Amino acid sequence: MTVSIRPATPADVPTMLRFVRELATYEREPDAVAATEPMMAEALFGGDPAAAALIAEREGEAIGFALYFFTYSTWTGRRGLWLEDLYVTPEARGSGAGAALLRALAGVALDRGCARFEWTVLDWNTPAIDFYRAKGAVPLDQWTTQRVEGEALVRLAGRG
Repeated sequence: MTVSIRPATPADVPTMLRFVRELATYEREPDAVAATEPMMAEALFGGDPAAAALIAEREGEAIGFALYFFTYSTWTGRRGLWLEDLYVTPEARGSGAGAALLRALAGVALDRGCARFEWTVLDWNTPAIDFYRAKGAVPLDQWTTQRVEGEALVRLAGRG
């Protein structure tokens, strides 16, 4: 059974949101997903798309997805590809879908002139870390992700 990769379409939004919720549950944050189908549809297919996605299929059934967007590096002078989410259903893990999604994303990065292809992974997610290392990814241990959200974001903007 061959895995195929294709660009997501608006019809895929319910499936992708289901995958996001399944991923959030796996990542021990089952109640953290605030996104809705209309929000995701607008973000991916609206007038000013914020991101794009690929769907992994086997025999016409969606078994995974990858959602990505572009960044820019002042150091390289080129864009980068940021992988926001990569998810393969538990029953499809080991089918090659994850590797196919990464390979397709690497191709997108090269086609778009990206200098980098980056993402984060939870430090306890050993299966994912091992998978990424086997594909050639290296950790950036000297960098830590910083986040401002909610009321802190409002205060930082001077609006609260």
